[in-house]
Amino acid sequence: MRSRAALPRFTSLLFLLSFPSVFSSSSRPQWVLQRVPVVLPQQTEDRPAPHFLSQARLDVSSPCDPECHKRAPRPSYWDLRRLLAFETLHSNGHLTETAIGIYGYAPSSNTSPAYSSGSSGKAERSHVRRKRQIFGHDGRFSIAGQNFLLKYPFSVSVKLSTGCSGTLVGDRHVLTAAHCVHDGKNYVKGAQKLRVGFLKPKQRDTQPSSFYLPSNFTNHVEGGPAPYAPPTNDKMKFQWIRAKRTHVPKGWIKGNANDIGMDYDYALLELKKPHKRRHMKLGVSPPAQRLPGRRVHFSGFDNDRPGQLVYRFCRAGEETSDLLYQHCDAQPGASGSGVYARMWDGGRRRWERKVIGVFSGHQWVERQGASQEFNVAVRITPLKYAQICYWIKGNFVDCREG
Repeated sequence: MRSRAALPRFTSLLFLLSFPSVFSSSSRPQWVLQRVPVVLPQQTEDRPAPHFLSQARLDVSSPCDPECHKRAPRPSYWDLRRLLAFETLHSNGHLTETAIGIYGYAPSSNTSPAYSSGSSGKAERSHVRRKRQIFGHDGRFSIAGQNFLLKYPFSVSVKLSTGCSGTLVGDRHVLTAAHCVHDGKNYVKGAQKLRVGFLKPKQRDTQPSSFYLPSNFTNHVEGGPAPYAPPTNDKMKFQWIRAKRTHVPKGWIKGNANDIGMDYDYALLELKKPHKRRHMKLGVSPPAQRLPGRRVHFSGFDNDRPGQLVYRFCRAGEETSDLLYQHCDAQPGASGSGVYARMWDGGRRRWERKVIGVFSGHQWVERQGASQEFNVAVRITPLKYAQICYWIKGNFVDCREG
C-alpha cells in the first residue's frame, strides 16, 4: 500500500509532467507554422463493394528497416498523386475512390522545411533491442479516475470496435492507423459497422483519483521505487458512436505488400454525430531533435490491460521522411494512437500539444538471421497534414499552415 508520505512526491511528479520546465524565450522548443501544399480532391468514382472478411490485425510487420526506407527513391510528383489518392468507405457499404491534385509542392523539400535550420539531417541510431513490444522494464502506466480519464489530453484517446486505438482530431473526426480498418487488400470485418468508444467510469470514484505508475517510473524520474497495483476502485465502460465514413490513402492499399506501405498507415474516421469533447490539433512532424527532450507521447488501449487507458512517453530514435522509430513500450491494441508532442505556440503565447504522427505498431526485421525490433509511428508530413486537414475541414483554405 502506498504511504501518505509518497503522495507529495506524486503530486510534484504530476506537476512536472503537466508543466514543462521554464525556458528562456530563445530556448523554448516552439511550433513553427509553415505554409503547406494543397491536396485537393478531383474526380470520384464508385468502386466494387468490399467483402469485410478478414479480422483486423493489431500489429504490422515489414521486411524494410530504417536504412532500407532511407535508401528508397524519393517519390515523384506523379507517385505522390497516386499514393495520396484515397478510398472512402461509407457506413452503408458504398465505396468510392477519389483522385487528388497537389499544388504548391516542391519535390526537393524535406519533411518539415520550417524546422530544417540547424538540423544535421542525420538520424540518431537507436540501440537494437531484442525483446517484444515491451523493451526492458515496462515503462507504461495506466490512467484511472474520472478526474484524469475525462481530462485533456487523456480524454482525446478512443477505442475502435476493431480493437485498435484512435485520437480525436476534430469535432467528429478520429485519426487512427489504416491497418485497423483495411488489411492492404480489403476492408476488415467490422469496418462497415465501425464504432468508436469513449472510456468513462460506470460509477463515481469512492477514493481520490490517482495515476497508477509502473514499478520503474520513479526510478527514471526521482531515483526511488514506487509500487504498482492495477486500479480496483473504477468500473469502466465505453460509450459508442458509429462511424459515418472512413478515408484510407491508396498508398496503404497499394503498398501494404511492399516496403513503402507502412509510410501510409493512417486513416480518418468521421463520426455520425459530434463527440462533444475537446480534440487535439494536428501538427506537421518536426525532426526528432527539435522535440523537447526528443520525447514523444501517446495513450491507447493496450490489450494486456483491458478497460484501462495506458499512457507512455519515450525518446524518439531513428527517423525517415515518413516514419519515426522508437522504443515506447506498447502492446497490440495501442496501434492507431496519436503520437503527440508539447511545445510552445508563440502566436497564442501558450504551451500546446499537437498530434504529429500515428502509432503503427511493432515492427520486426530479420537481418542475417538476427531479429531487430522497433515500434514505429507514421509521421504527419506537410502533404499528409494537407490531406488529413482537408478531410476534416472540407476545404483547403483552413489547411494552409501546419
